[in-house]
Amino acid sequence: MTTNRKDDHVRHALDQQRHADQENDFDDVRFLHHALAGIDDKRVDLTTRALGLTWPAPLYINGMTGGSTATGEINRGLAAAARESGVPIASGSMSAYLRDPDLAGSFRVLREENPAGTVIANLNANATVDQARRAVDLLQADALQIHLNAVQEIVMPEGDRDFAAWPARIERLAAALEIPLIVKEVGFGLSRETVHRLRDAGVTAADVGGRGGTNFARIENARRPDGDYAFIADWGQSTPCCLLDAAGITGIDLFASGGVRSPLDMARALALGAVAVGVAGRFLTVLADHGTQALTETIRGWLDQLHQIMTVLGVSAPGELRGCDLLLSGDVAQFCHARGIDPAPYGSRRTRT
Repeated sequence: MTTNRKDDHVRHALDQQRHADQENDFDDVRFLHHALAGIDDKRVDLTTRALGLTWPAPLYINGMTGGSTATGEINRGLAAAARESGVPIASGSMSAYLRDPDLAGSFRVLREENPAGTVIANLNANATVDQARRAVDLLQADALQIHLNAVQEIVMPEGDRDFAAWPARIERLAAALEIPLIVKEVGFGLSRETVHRLRDAGVTAADVGGRGGTNFARIENARRPDGDYAFIADWGQSTPCCLLDAAGITGIDLFASGGVRSPLDMARALALGAVAVGVAGRFLTVLADHGTQALTETIRGWLDQLHQIMTVLGVSAPGELRGCDLLLSGDVAQFCHARGIDPAPYGSRRTRT
């Protein structure tokens, strides 16, 4: 059942990407253009500090899959692209490996293909400390990512229905593990209240994982005989809204994923406060349709294009994007007003700094 479900997830995710509406809330975030702000592109350096590590750029391949023969081959291609481009990579949920050790190879390939790279293990929030250590050991992982997917679980016919223990389990993992802990949503967003709770629990980074990318409620509903959970497909907050909601929270890094379609969306997420940006569905589609070399070239192209965007904006490091002027409109501005956030100051940040 597990291997069939993992293969189903990939099939449905690819179908969503290939037929996706190209618009999302990132379109409501625009850079204010200053025609004389540009700098010499030789000054631009994409190097980023994240999780206490030095990354070559503020981009990572986010957790996707594993747990079957077919998904193991997908992980092999993703890991090879990560190795060649130098970006970190996260595993898909390794819970399948904990239930069936024979599935270890479909995850271990991430390290085998990328022996010197940054690899992040992934488990659900029910994981014990012992299970987390087993997953980390399998990948010789540099960090552990815990995914929060309550909405997905309630739509999944065989999913969990008890989420009460999650906060305490996350706190135990943060205290017990010797490596950084990331907690991410799978596409429904993290509110500022949730980010505060994660910070207070000792979590290193919160990946807001907002609405706008792969929609696991729709995926799980497609697996239901009656498709009777269609009403929940638009649940949650978008990635830009989550970043705005969590702005100003200290003591925890913000990562951004969910609906990132382009290098421009990367720049927007970084300008909204993200330390690093994760991409899954877009890269999976390139790999499935064109192969590993094409994915490697795509990632390198994204980094080069981010470099040029920063050159035009006049910023030499990714963190400096947080000082760029942003015009917030549409649903994003409406969200800000509903949550007591004034969008106007984002339009004159450069002047104030």
